[in-house]
Amino acid sequence: MSLSAALPLPPAPRADAAIPHSFTAERGVLDATLAMRHAGIRRLRIAWELQGSADGAVVIVQGGISANRHVASSARFGEAGWWEAQCGSGRAIDTRRHRVLAIDWVGADGCLDACIDPADQADAIAAVIDHLGIARAAAFIGASYGAMVGLQFASRHGAHLEHLVAISGAHRSHPQVTALRVVQRRIVALGRSEGGVREALALARSLAVIGYRSEAEFEQRFGTAPQVGPDAARFAVEDYFDAIGPRFVARFSPVAYLRLSESIDLQSVAPESIRVPTDLVAVAEDRIVPLADLYTLAEGIRARTQLHRISSLYGHDAFLKEEAQISALLETALCRSLTA
Repeated sequence: MSLSAALPLPPAPRADAAIPHSFTAERGVLDATLAMRHAGIRRLRIAWELQGSADGAVVIVQGGISANRHVASSARFGEAGWWEAQCGSGRAIDTRRHRVLAIDWVGADGCLDACIDPADQADAIAAVIDHLGIARAAAFIGASYGAMVGLQFASRHGAHLEHLVAISGAHRSHPQVTALRVVQRRIVALGRSEGGVREALALARSLAVIGYRSEAEFEQRFGTAPQVGPDAARFAVEDYFDAIGPRFVARFSPVAYLRLSESIDLQSVAPESIRVPTDLVAVAEDRIVPLADLYTLAEGIRARTQLHRISSLYGHDAFLKEEAQISALLETALCRSLTA
């Protein structure tokens, strides 16, 4: 294991450099039977999207539980993706050179009310690459929940992977953070039983976001004095919660939230079972994935491993907000995987 600070950007290609490629973008749904880790044998529908250079190296990209198969926009699918800052033509995950594959998380549609393990998500991705005739992926880039699934993929399907990049995700959920998510799930369950599920889901999301960001950001954004009236006080952070809650409720079902939140806490992978070259990215201010857990993970992996530590006001959400730092890490890691 080696430890590094944020990596410098590798030399950029010349603007006039010819990059031979034929860009494609396609979506599909695979009906597959999977032996799930806790829920038994299930028939599942796995939605996927593949875009980029038709003859490029395949890069699997997966994000948090609210991310989906649409990583970035393309001419065919023009809506904005969840990681536009890092994926696309000329970006760190360059679709002129790579074929980017992603799936919708199993359970994200709310149709599967059963225990879903990150290992099940890894098996679903393996089923898709087998269906598409992809023998080996050049890299699996996972962030947050996607990093957990990437670790499972490297452990369970390492023969099909050359390189793993895991950002803000570990081999387990820390017990204190599991406790936080248990409270979130109980809020949603209470809301379902009392007829206030939308309000409960919005409240659970607000509680989750407190852990995603750093103390310094909350101080910077919400440290102003409250507005105090004769009957109540209103604090600056309440406007933020009132904005993010309804947006989350509009695109996430209670069942999907409960099962995917639970899935994070079911994460369990032995570090020594990973024998794929790995780059781990830790954020010093991350309150969801403690740095100590990533040190333990890095020390246990049985392949060349680098642990990169960065600092960010945005804590766990750094992979979405720290565009320059994350881009530098991704570009260097992908250069390494393609030249190994």
